Amino acid sequence: MQDLDKILEALSKSAFRRKFHLQGKDLAYLQAKGLPTVIAHARDFIAKRLAPAVIDNDGKQTPFRGHPVFVAQHATACCCRGCLEKWHGIPKGRTLTPDQETYIIRLLERWLQGEIEKSSQ
Repeated sequence: MQDLDKILEALSKSAFRRKFHLQGKDLAYLQAKGLPTVIAHARDFIAKRLAPAVIDNDGKQTPFRGHPVFVAQHATACCCRGCLEKWHGIPKGRTLTPDQETYIIRLLERWLQGEIEKSSQ
């Protein structure tokens, strides 16, 4: 796991990762529900879709849109266990620890907060 500023900087240099931004319904949902509610959803998504040691559809479990957290997961490389391993050094094949889940949630929250700030400019 890395410092949030460092990983966000590295992710911003990836042509694939930097193309993700909240738009349309996903942005409206975040604005309407608020960050605390969306982060509560993120905790649930991470616990169910990312935390298990073995995920049947790993690499395909996170849609590209339909919820602000899904977009944030792709933008921050927290979308599957392969990306977690490559970008964050969190190995596949082991259940995520509480500290790892907290790191992912903090990263998602930081990215979502940045999208809120960009949308209000």
